[in-house]
Amino acid sequence: MRDRGQSGSRTVLGFDVGGTKTACVEGTASGEILQRTEIPTRALEPFCETFPEILEQARAVMDAAHDRGRRIAAISVSVGGPLRIDEGFLIDPPHLPGWHGVPLRRRLMEAFPGVPVFVEHDGNAGALAEFHFGVGQGWNNLRHLIFLTFGTGVGGGFIVNGQIVRGASDTAGEIGHWRLAEDGPLGFGKRGSWEAFASGAGLVELAAQMFPTRWSPDTLIRDVVEPMIANDEEALQVATEAGKWMGRGLALLIDALNPQVIVFGSLGVALGERILGPARKVIAEEALPQAAAACALLPAVLGAHIGDVAALMAALSEPSMCRTLKQGRPEITGLGL
Repeated sequence: MRDRGQSGSRTVLGFDVGGTKTACVEGTASGEILQRTEIPTRALEPFCETFPEILEQARAVMDAAHDRGRRIAAISVSVGGPLRIDEGFLIDPPHLPGWHGVPLRRRLMEAFPGVPVFVEHDGNAGALAEFHFGVGQGWNNLRHLIFLTFGTGVGGGFIVNGQIVRGASDTAGEIGHWRLAEDGPLGFGKRGSWEAFASGAGLVELAAQMFPTRWSPDTLIRDVVEPMIANDEEALQVATEAGKWMGRGLALLIDALNPQVIVFGSLGVALGERILGPARKVIAEEALPQAAAACALLPAVLGAHIGDVAALMAALSEPSMCRTLKQGRPEITGLGL
């Protein structure tokens, strides 16, 4: 059954929480987005001050769904880590400095009693979205996929043998913390880290170092990215440098996990070969040839909608929740909470 958002159907309210913006969507079990709103995250401000705006955003989406005869069956969140996933507790995500030590799942459950709440690392959520609704739709026997968030920060989601890999402490995929050089821009609390060289914030840091009279560390990410998209010469030099460092990190991932495909969200979709081209050259030089030959690098097949679909995946990856949505049962059972 493909839910088209008809009256009487049950849907998921999803949050895509990034360092720059927070999107709130309503979606179906088939990954279709029915409505969407977006507000600035205001990541530097304390969570307690910004959370009321997020609740207001959610209630507006819920009201609109109700007006169309639909019922929200679950709340699903995609957010960067580190976090304790099942608990939905944000530990200290570097791109959300005002959200450290936040029991996000509990706060949402208190605000919306009776509605199940699921939280997933945004790298894992993006990997699941592409695996089920994106690149996986047109790939024969896809079993090994890596997804890179590549937004304000950079994180990864690993699907190995068809299963998401969370790790012993839910920190699998925190590749932004990897040190790629002994020195360099500061990112994820570490100089020379992957996030410092090749993330949205990393692009700003590189631009400020390479062209200090044009960009500063306080420059907005879009003020670096938009000239890249416009093929501005200096901006493209920054993209090329970031792409080289991206390639160094990717070569390590390819050697370690031997994926069939690495999919890039957000800025990877916007910048495409401006980043991926230089990365491919480095991979060809540094990765095992047979592993590199087996791995495709692709912008997210879901394109600009990847974050919206990923916002649904914490709930949709629960089999019983997906069955509930498709069957439209009056009760929600077996959620494993």
